[in-house]
Amino acid sequence: QVQLVESGGGSAQAGGSLKLSCVASGRTDRRYAMAWFRQAPGKEREFVSRITWNGGYTYYADSAKGRFTISRDNAKNTLYLQMNSLKPEDTAVYYCAAGERSGSLYYTSDYYSYWGQGTQVTVSS
Repeated sequence: QVQLVESGGGSAQAGGSLKLSCVASGRTDRRYAMAWFRQAPGKEREFVSRITWNGGYTYYADSAKGRFTISRDNAKNTLYLQMNSLKPEDTAVYYCAAGERSGSLYYTSDYYSYWGQGTQVTVSS
């Protein structure tokens, strides 16, 4: 089993920045792709960004492109999401995910086997 714990959430003003972290523990030897999702109040969970095991390829939702940067440090078993130029519509609980399932798409929740409990991000005008 793999456990994921997010941190780094909090409050920011529009135009500001936050950096989220996700630390993995347990069986961390597998070559998992990892991703960030978010869920705003009253909304469905949506894909934000994904990174391959070696960090060679990254993918972003249109809402995150140009503002957010995903990265990982496998030696530290840690995933990051640097968020710049924050907007009020970025307000959501952000979730870290890991894994890969055949028959699913990388931008859907079903693709991932492991999930963290989430960290709250609140952006005010």
